[in-house]
Amino acid sequence: MTSSALHSVIERTPAVADRVAVRRGRPRDAGVDERVVAVTWDLLVARGYAGVNVDEVAERAAVAKTTLYRRWPTKDHLVVAVATQMVPAVPVPDTGDLRRDLTEFTVGLAARLTKYRMVGSDGASAGLAAELVAAAARHPDLGDKLRDLDARRHTLALDRLSRAGERGALRPGVDHSIVIDQVSGPIYYRILITGATADRSYAERLVNAVLDGVLSPGAQPG
Repeated sequence: MTSSALHSVIERTPAVADRVAVRRGRPRDAGVDERVVAVTWDLLVARGYAGVNVDEVAERAAVAKTTLYRRWPTKDHLVVAVATQMVPAVPVPDTGDLRRDLTEFTVGLAARLTKYRMVGSDGASAGLAAELVAAAARHPDLGDKLRDLDARRHTLALDRLSRAGERGALRPGVDHSIVIDQVSGPIYYRILITGATADRSYAERLVNAVLDGVLSPGAQPG
């Protein structure tokens, strides 16, 4: 082969680094994620955390175990990813009526925690919620992820209270973070610790009790 021909072949052949970059840049197969999430959630609902086996998930989802472990290195990582995806985030509406909006937020939070409690259990314990807390303790990265999700929800609620304060609905100097704790804390305690229910009636009474102490006299709903 002449030097000019060899040069031509080299020009047409991607460099090793380029070929590696192409392989590494290959888009993640969303279908794999969907199958794994669906199978894992079905197992969680049917058997609870203890009944989830990663090898069985890979087999049922028709995914290579190496692929699964590359994306979720442990069972804890897989379960946390699936649980946070399958249980919707809690919205904080802004209808202009703070009592109504905080009540909706509280009802949504109660529904979310109840779902965590009941997945794969008979409701006699904190269920999946307890497993998520334990997973966060075992893996710092999962703890950071779960705290980040909670912080984002907290920020949304803070923003809602800030807007109510700007509209003059709250007394000056009210600590918005404390208001959120007063509304959400009893829901966590009631559902995860005592196992009691928290229906809309309870949410309304809780929100009224909290807001009665912070609303400006004669203020608009907020």
